[in-house]
Amino acid sequence: MRPRQRAFDYPVVTTFGRGDFLVSDSNRDAFDWIERWPNWPTRALALHGPPGSGKTHLAHLWCERAGGTLIAGTDVTDPGLIGAAVAIDDADRAAERPLLHLYNSALESGANLLLIMRAPPASLPIALPDLGSRLRALPVVGIAPPDDELLGAVLVKHFADRQIRVGPGVIAYLVARIERSFAAASSVAARLDAAALSAGRPVTVKLARAVLSE
Repeated sequence: MRPRQRAFDYPVVTTFGRGDFLVSDSNRDAFDWIERWPNWPTRALALHGPPGSGKTHLAHLWCERAGGTLIAGTDVTDPGLIGAAVAIDDADRAAERPLLHLYNSALESGANLLLIMRAPPASLPIALPDLGSRLRALPVVGIAPPDDELLGAVLVKHFADRQIRVGPGVIAYLVARIERSFAAASSVAARLDAAALSAGRPVTVKLARAVLSE
């Protein structure tokens, strides 16, 4: 049976459940750190990885596990945001002084922090010496670029989030030809979704070939 293409342009629904997180060698250490809480050596952890690698998904899982709150780095303005546990997504995009105040407030109150970043703290240009020294002293875990298994699973999830069923032949074709990155998987799923909707046809290897040749 040929995979069916949805007939209408439904909104993309991204799910953040534990069963939706795809574990492979490239992200197993990060996943294990989240599962290990509250048995961390310190009350804070820095988690980094490339765009689309599942950092935010892990932050959701940790917040559910720790009873925490997830906030965006750009929303870090008030140390009063601190609760028992706080995850800061894109913490490297936060204003430095408010982030330092929040970090200090967390330590003073006994709260737990998960800092989500695009790169390890040691490689980021941090102007405030006090903030830099605190962040660089944290335990750090990273997510590596995806292997074939994870890249294929990520593609399947992106299509599922878009309510599209694709055959294993399409996934194998894409894994062998797209850039080995989470961002590329997201981009090609969106492009194939748009092309399939425009043509009113399923996502097939033939369609994938046409989209990749553009």
